[in-house]
Amino acid sequence: MNRDLFKLDLTGVEEVNRYLTDPNNPLMNDVLRMVAKYGTVQEINACAQKARDLSRILERLQNMKSPYYEDLKWLMAERDKGSFISVSRYRENMLGRDAGKMNFDEARAVTLEISALQYFPWLIREAEQAIAQQEIMPGRYIRVRKMKEQESDQGDTMAMVGAMQIMGATWVETLDTKGTDGSNVHLGGPETITGYFGGIGQPNEHPLQWIDEVLYYYTHYGIDQVLNINPGTVLLGYLLHRLGIDIKFKISVFMGNDNPFSVLWTLMMARLFAREDQSTPLVGFNLANSVNAKTIITSSEIRHKLGFENKVRLEHHITETYKSIVCQPYNRRKELLEVASTVPNISAKHEGGEWEIEATREHPSDILDYFRTKDELQASEEMALLEQNYLDKHHSVNLTAQALTKQGIGFIGAANLHRR
Repeated sequence: MNRDLFKLDLTGVEEVNRYLTDPNNPLMNDVLRMVAKYGTVQEINACAQKARDLSRILERLQNMKSPYYEDLKWLMAERDKGSFISVSRYRENMLGRDAGKMNFDEARAVTLEISALQYFPWLIREAEQAIAQQEIMPGRYIRVRKMKEQESDQGDTMAMVGAMQIMGATWVETLDTKGTDGSNVHLGGPETITGYFGGIGQPNEHPLQWIDEVLYYYTHYGIDQVLNINPGTVLLGYLLHRLGIDIKFKISVFMGNDNPFSVLWTLMMARLFAREDQSTPLVGFNLANSVNAKTIITSSEIRHKLGFENKVRLEHHITETYKSIVCQPYNRRKELLEVASTVPNISAKHEGGEWEIEATREHPSDILDYFRTKDELQASEEMALLEQNYLDKHHSVNLTAQALTKQGIGFIGAANLHRR
């Protein structure tokens, strides 16, 4: 067989380039018009940088008399006092005297990831527990709460932006332009979530609305990482980045990247649309729950060959919500330990607690809870139950940190809290 037949036809590449740069191209003209709504590229990036400034966030929260102002001040004080356990002490607690004899593989350190951090007070409760019990705070947080709801909730959005900077963690927000916002006319709501299989929920004009929403939260709050669930908005993320706007995104598990060929397709497009410095806005890549160790390893090899090993994190679910997403029991920690010794830049995502513990809860974690409003949860008096679900996930994060430590593999927690 002639492998040269796999090569891209440069004539075809030129045709695509001509199409993208055609001044009469209605799609690209719509993109540029939407961007221009927020100013020049330089103005957009400057607005985001200003909005992200921690002193400005604290001032805004104080002026609006948000209760989260004092929480952030407390978090800063505990960080500065060294109240959170150091990585070296954590290892000593796990391994005793043997900790000093082990050479931990930091080159393949696993990012500890938790989902979903719906409400800012949960983060403070998690931090209090981490101090009291000498636990590790995750290095990456996923948020799925409705953007407009959190924005109007006593400064929840701003407080989260501030907290992540204080902690030295990364986070990603899930925008409202998704299937459950009414964009998919065949999807009545979370109760008919299987409607996603008829279209993920960003049809027709919604990709342009996605740009509008991305730039709104980027310029108003400095939020630069968002979830991406649709091939069209993935392409738009690449195009915004090519224009010079410093947004980033992670690809959701809902994209269904569950085999090496789908991974190749996604990373190939990232490579073709990378900036001249080879940077890409694609920073996280959530593989489907069904992938096995071989697929993860093969995907890592593809990522390496295309020059993205240090740029694109492979994110793998270790636990999942007890209800409405996967068949239980589901726990991939053993598989993580298998691949973490060879696969760099990987994260261990914890979307649920240990299934044995979840089974005993009055209200086990449920993916459909992500779509419920705060008013509904307060009216049903279930908010405390969902907070317990979140702390169960935190417990799972720490079990993973323990397992990695015992195997001599490094982990990445909240960098500013857990000194080396």
